[in-house]
Amino acid sequence: MKATTAWLPRMPSAAATGRVFCIPHAGSGAAIFGNWPDGQDSVEFLPVELPGRLTRFTEPMPETFEDLADALIEALRPYLDIPFAFFGHCWSALAAYEVTARIQRAGLPLPARLFVSSQVAPQDGPVGRMLGMDDAELRADLERTIRDSGKEPHPELVSIYADVLRADVEVSRRYVVPDPLRLSCPITAIGWSEDTEVDAGQMTGWAACGEAGFELLPGRHHRFLDAPPELLSLLSNGVSS
Repeated sequence: MKATTAWLPRMPSAAATGRVFCIPHAGSGAAIFGNWPDGQDSVEFLPVELPGRLTRFTEPMPETFEDLADALIEALRPYLDIPFAFFGHCWSALAAYEVTARIQRAGLPLPARLFVSSQVAPQDGPVGRMLGMDDAELRADLERTIRDSGKEPHPELVSIYADVLRADVEVSRRYVVPDPLRLSCPITAIGWSEDTEVDAGQMTGWAACGEAGFELLPGRHHRFLDAPPELLSLLSNGVSS
């Protein structure tokens, strides 16, 4: 069933005891979580659809993480009525942090936990090889990501999403946070054993952003696309515990 907001392709379940809102990484949309189950136990995994993607191509992407966070919070308010969490990987980990920080500043119910994967803390950025890429390099990287998800890139779609990726990279470039808000909810920072993008050792700065725990999971940078059982268990346990 389709959700009542464009931000959620699937209607949240009234029977769920917890929700994990999964924000897609740079240059992608909610479909990137296509290999994921709807949930585990009674905790549901809800991919978020961002503006400028798939069903929302006509909508402009907010130019900052702050503006993106404000719009997302407004859309998700009706679904924050049970324990919930945010999951973000790489670029979207920063979006997930900013959403959580602005929820805290607004005095709204806090997430049970913030999950950030393969990304340095806000005060340690912006960093990332994409910041130095030209458009052709971004396109080639996008094609590799699509193949990593088990699909063959379609030239026209790649062209469209290459523009989305460029816009997302510029959002990241603008995100300079030398003194991040310390969150009142716990943070789980997730590294990957074979990650050549962000080494787990670069993620220690999350301890300055709140009570942070660190998990090292097996696999490469994009292994999360395959819905690894250890990641799904980490997410569901973090909301239900």
